[in-house]
Amino acid sequence: MAGDKGFEVEGLVKRFGRITAVDGVSLSARRGQVLGLLGPNGAGKTTVVRVLATLLRPDDGQVRVAGADVRRDPALVRRRIALAGQHTSVDDELTGRANLVMLGRLLDLRRTEAHRRAGELLTRFGLDDAADRLVATWSGGMRRRLDLAASLVGRPEVVLLDEPSAGLDPGRRDALWRMIRGLARDGVTVLLTTQYLEEADTLADDIAVLAHGRVIASGAPADLKRATGGHTVVLRPADTGDLDPAAAIVARVAGREPDRSRPGELVVPVAGDAAFFEITAQLRTHGIDVGELAFRLPSLDEVFLSLTGARTTDTEDAA
Repeated sequence: MAGDKGFEVEGLVKRFGRITAVDGVSLSARRGQVLGLLGPNGAGKTTVVRVLATLLRPDDGQVRVAGADVRRDPALVRRRIALAGQHTSVDDELTGRANLVMLGRLLDLRRTEAHRRAGELLTRFGLDDAADRLVATWSGGMRRRLDLAASLVGRPEVVLLDEPSAGLDPGRRDALWRMIRGLARDGVTVLLTTQYLEEADTLADDIAVLAHGRVIASGAPADLKRATGGHTVVLRPADTGDLDPAAAIVARVAGREPDRSRPGELVVPVAGDAAFFEITAQLRTHGIDVGELAFRLPSLDEVFLSLTGARTTDTEDAA
């Protein structure tokens, strides 16, 4: 890869008629870095991914991917990247193995190397048993894994993952996370859009949050949490019958009503650890046993809510 940058986006603008979907976005990721791109529906995430993948031409700004300019040399960019979009693109009328071998041959791999690479990826994604069945007979989750495997056939330098966990069960999602970490260790740059904020928190070295086509916050997950301010107390009484009196204690100490959106759990932001220790003391005084009591930085979900007013990301962009 040319230089240390996996990709660089400076002042990217993309319009669709009178609508400006991306309005001056700047972001970058180094070689071997995972950048999480978050934002509510219509924020412009998928538009940014499509520009990086040369599927859309930017109206303004500079975009370089793996050392190549997306305007001047889109063919070179395409040779150096892989894209796994929100919807699978494998051929249902071929077997899983044939899909991967075909892609390998299209990427100029020798026949033996294409078969070896296909076998390696089928094993990595847990698809060995179904490898020689038509993809039309596979489940949606299996097709999703095959689509992700297909994106890696050519050993890309930059991987663009647009909602890669969609359709995967928790076990397969964990396997995907291990694969993404492995790519980064191998020096591959990964751009990850996801509706699972836990996924971004776990995998991303840095995060950029989009809203209305602009970057409204960026930085490491821990930095974004600290920038949101304060800490959060999470309380689960051992006896759910104590939930109301516990909530009254929390509200009195924190000066605000706790969030009760999860059954049996109270969540409230506090200014510092003094409030946490006071809540602990009051619970003991009132004889309320604790099942769980935590004092932590805001979660990424809470950061996202604070920044965008949305509870979580959505699965698709409007543009």
